[in-house]
Amino acid sequence: MSQVVLSKVPAVTLGFWIIKILATTLGETGGDTASMSFELGYLLSTTIFVVPLVGLIALQIVSEKFHPVIYWATIAISTTIGTTLADFADRSLGMGYAGGATSLLVLLLATLAIWYRVEGSVSVTSVNKPRVEAFYWLTIIFSQTLGTALGDWLAETPGLGYVGAATMFAAVLVMLALVYWFSGVSRVLLFWSAFILTRPLGASLGDFLDKPFEEGGMAFSRPLATVLIAAVMIAAIWFFPQRAGSHPSSETA
Repeated sequence: MSQVVLSKVPAVTLGFWIIKILATTLGETGGDTASMSFELGYLLSTTIFVVPLVGLIALQIVSEKFHPVIYWATIAISTTIGTTLADFADRSLGMGYAGGATSLLVLLLATLAIWYRVEGSVSVTSVNKPRVEAFYWLTIIFSQTLGTALGDWLAETPGLGYVGAATMFAAVLVMLALVYWFSGVSRVLLFWSAFILTRPLGASLGDFLDKPFEEGGMAFSRPLATVLIAAVMIAAIWFFPQRAGSHPSSETA
């Protein structure tokens, strides 16, 4: 008889997606706060955020079960470092939005391909072993960084603006939800598509909040916006039920 094995990531529910979007928005304003408002620059900010990110990932791996606070703190830091790292590649290294987004997409797809080749699945419900967790968090980091580059690219290059870009990404996510409910398309494919696209949505929302009026933003204080979004995210984690995802094991009782 098959057993149910609990994952070390949360079950994918509506609450999951709401918190994920809040985390990605927080990462955008938080990254901009460090690199721009505090004038630390993209590289130094990235270096600073690497330390807590590595520590949190290590906590995730050594933990024996799913811990909501540790998990979402890791997501928030990964999206913050994604902001500063993407800006460093796009602007400081001169790769541009198109070059940065393309390079990151290749790295992301390569990671997923290797993960699938090694483990036979890239489903998040099976994230409960150190090697799988390493693949999972590497994929997360690349997806978060890609999202920043993609969000900035579509907001600024075609002239969609931050609201236009956010609306477009939200519309695509709604389409993915409809595909989920009314088709038999792979749930794993739909999950990763939605997971990746929530990042540029959050990036566009974050930029809309903290960019100057003349750049199409609301000119909110970046530190204040970061604190407020963090407070809403913490409230959402408390409000929405948090439970570990699960998958059937082939082991017999």
